[in-house]
Amino acid sequence: MKYDVAIVGGGASGLSCALTLASSQNRGWQWAEGRKYVLFDTGESDLNKAYLKNVPGVAPTNGKDLLDVIKGQIEEWGGVEIHQKKVNKIEALEGAYVLTCEDGTKVGADYVVLACGFHSFLIEGLPVEVVENPKSPKPGRVMIKHKDFEALPNLFVVGTLAGLSSHFTSCAGSGVEVAIEILSRMAGKRIVIHDTPSS
Repeated sequence: MKYDVAIVGGGASGLSCALTLASSQNRGWQWAEGRKYVLFDTGESDLNKAYLKNVPGVAPTNGKDLLDVIKGQIEEWGGVEIHQKKVNKIEALEGAYVLTCEDGTKVGADYVVLACGFHSFLIEGLPVEVVENPKSPKPGRVMIKHKDFEALPNLFVVGTLAGLSSHFTSCAGSGVEVAIEILSRMAGKRIVIHDTPSS
């Protein structure tokens, strides 16, 4: 199966990226229609254990509940498949990427977004540089070196794996930024996805 974008990781940054990509549909933009997105989520996001009281505009909530809300928003827009699978390998082949899951499933994607956290990076096949995360208060956390979130051509890294602090808003914002960059490349011009009132 071939997708426009594959996202690896279902925490704040991965889901925010997926939500922004999905929300580009049904706005009358021909370049955005019919796009296919996939997100791989192992259910291991640190947010599953968090309680959040300082997210702007969000009432105090459990992290797991907030993740479920975002997944519901994505489902409302449609266009994103969410699979409970672990990605073991990613290879660059002929201008695109091939992702191999632990069950042997392979998918292709023009763009890849790595949102799989800073505890470790064990995905094989990518010539990326993994270094210590300088913004983590705990030792042993990692990040992937990048320039403006791009580690390799059309392969992006977001959230704590991009070296950001582990606050929900920091991670979510990076997912949105990368989604907008990808959509801008698809459109061939700079775009921003705003919510608009229904008419």
